[in-house]
Amino acid sequence: MVFPQFRKLENGRSLYKITAPNQFTELQQIGSKWFSYAFEVQQFPDLLRIQDMLQGNASFVVIHEAEYQAILAQL
Repeated sequence: MVFPQFRKLENGRSLYKITAPNQFTELQQIGSKWFSYAFEVQQFPDLLRIQDMLQGNASFVVIHEAEYQAILAQL
């Protein structure tokens, strides 16, 4: 798989830039503001969550980098 990959939750309140099988950055909307969080995970449940993101399982939707960058520019 080629990285980075970009995903968002169906509700649009969290966007993800997945940079490695165990690393991602989340942009999360709380109220009217956006916050950025970087994660490097080691725990098995968290690794499974990244796999769900990459496979488009559950409520994760594939997006283009431009959508992620547009929100990032607002920070």
